[in-house]
Amino acid sequence: MNIGICGTGRMGLAMAERLMEERQSVCVWNRTANKAAALLEKGATQATTPAQLMEKCDIVISMLFDDAAQKAVYEGADGLLSAETKSALIVDMGTMTPDAAKALAQIAREAGFDFLECPVGGSVPPARAGKLLGMAGGNQGEFERAKSVLEILCRRVELVGDIGSGAAMKLAVNLPLATYWEALGEALSLAIAGGVDPELAGSMMADSSGAISVAAPRIPMIVEAMSTKPSNPGPFDIAGVVKDLNLMRKWAEQNGFSIPLADAAYTAYTTAADDGWATNDVAVIAAWRFRNNTGA
Repeated sequence: MNIGICGTGRMGLAMAERLMEERQSVCVWNRTANKAAALLEKGATQATTPAQLMEKCDIVISMLFDDAAQKAVYEGADGLLSAETKSALIVDMGTMTPDAAKALAQIAREAGFDFLECPVGGSVPPARAGKLLGMAGGNQGEFERAKSVLEILCRRVELVGDIGSGAAMKLAVNLPLATYWEALGEALSLAIAGGVDPELAGSMMADSSGAISVAAPRIPMIVEAMSTKPSNPGPFDIAGVVKDLNLMRKWAEQNGFSIPLADAAYTAYTTAADDGWATNDVAVIAAWRFRNNTGA
C-alpha cells in the first residue's frame, strides 16, 4: 500500500517517519518542498502537487493547519480533488468544526473520492511513537479501509460516528487540556505567593492529584519559563490552541449552549499569543500566567 502525507509540518513529519519506520511506502507533498527533504533522505518519495500525490497513493492523509490551507490544497489548481484517478481514500486528520468536516466530505465525495475524517489526540512525540488517539468519523467501509494504517499511528482508534462526529470528539478532548494548563499556572501562583520554592511547588503539583498524565514531564519546562521566557517552538503551540478554542466557542454558540471555561481560556491564550508566546508549547501558558500575575 502506498500512503501519502499531505502537509509535512511537525505532525505530518512525525507521522511519515512513524509509517516509514514500520516499513510502509510513503509519498509526501508539502507547499514548501524543501521541508520534506529529511523524509526524502530516509526513503520517502515526493509528489510535486497534491493531485499527483492522489495519483500515486492508495490512502492520502491530510494534516493541514486550518480552513484556508484546506481550501487551497483541496480545491486549488492541481489540488487533491483535481486528480483524475479517483481510487485514493482521503483521511483528513486536521482539527475543524463538525460542519467544516461535513462540508469537506461533501466536496470530496462530489469530486468522486472516498473520505474519512480522523482527527487525533496527541502531539509530535505520540505521533512519532504511534500512540495517538484516533477519532474517526465516516462510514464503516471507509474506516475499515484506513484502519490498518491508522493503527500504526494510534494506540487506539475508534469510529465514533458519521462525518462530523470525529471533529466534535476532538474539540471535546482538547477543551479540558487547554483549560488545565491555564489552571496550573494559577495554582502555581498560589503556592509560590505563599513562599513555596518554584521547583518544589512544581514537583509537588506533578506528584499530586492536581496533575494530568502529560503534566509531569512538562513541569520542569514550565518552572524554567517562569524566570526565562522560552523562545523554542513546541510540538503543540499556543497559537494552535487559540485556533482550537475559537472552533469550540463557535460550535457551542451554534448549538445554543455556553462553555465559559473555554471562553476564559481563549482570552488567556489570545493574550499570551499577543505577548509574543504564540509559538511556545501549550504547557508554558502556565508560566505566562505566573509571570503575568507577578509582573515578571
